[in-house]
Amino acid sequence: MPLSVDIVTLGVPQVGAARTFYTSAFSATATENDHTASLDLHGTGRLALRPIDALAADSGTAPETSGFRGYVLSSIVNRPAEVRTLLDAATAKGATVVKPPKKQLFGEFSAAYRAPDGAVWKLAAASKKDTGPVPDPPKPTETAVYLGVADPTASRAFYEALGMSVNHDYGDKFLDFVIADGVCRLGLLPRKALAKDAGVDEHGDGFSALVLTHIAASRDDVDALLAAAGSAGGRVTAAAARTDRGDYAGHCTDPDGYHWMITTPG
Repeated sequence: MPLSVDIVTLGVPQVGAARTFYTSAFSATATENDHTASLDLHGTGRLALRPIDALAADSGTAPETSGFRGYVLSSIVNRPAEVRTLLDAATAKGATVVKPPKKQLFGEFSAAYRAPDGAVWKLAAASKKDTGPVPDPPKPTETAVYLGVADPTASRAFYEALGMSVNHDYGDKFLDFVIADGVCRLGLLPRKALAKDAGVDEHGDGFSALVLTHIAASRDDVDALLAAAGSAGGRVTAAAARTDRGDYAGHCTDPDGYHWMITTPG
């Protein structure tokens, strides 16, 4: 079973405040259980919010973080006007604009902001022009997570070893992977280029406050993916075991240190 980004979990200072922000920013529904809020991003993936200390502890690392965390989350919509609407909704709830909305060099219309929890979000329009009325609320056609990496080619080999298939490949400049319905797209860029695209300084260190979760079909699949991660240049940080919630889960990192949880129910 190939790896997929089924849930993006952010470590946040206060789950309640982050829940309020994201439900307002994306007009998304949310549920809360065991100090974790979970949001459905209109069928384009799921966003989970956990206390940053708890998320770091589960990942086997310290919770301290500063500066650019090395990743950018992205919401893709149809029209430039939807980018502006989503940006206005985010800033009204405390987000800070780091890249104002505008048509970029190669024709893309986009903007970027930093959420109150520190995560950087890019909003991008699939079309260069506004055609037809703006939906109320705007709904993403796709959600993506872009990782800033040292060597996209080496990172590509890691993710291919875990069953992912490349969709767009621009060598060491950018690549992303094929996605299935209902999950987030994964893309890889050099860290400096990713930060520049989002309009933020590239420097930062500590915990990324991000864990990507793959929901496997079986325990055997969990074990196989963790073994593949360890053999392909990643590191298994917690062997698979039954959790307090009754799931079977293990943790690993990719070659650049981004955290993954591989889990299966029951």
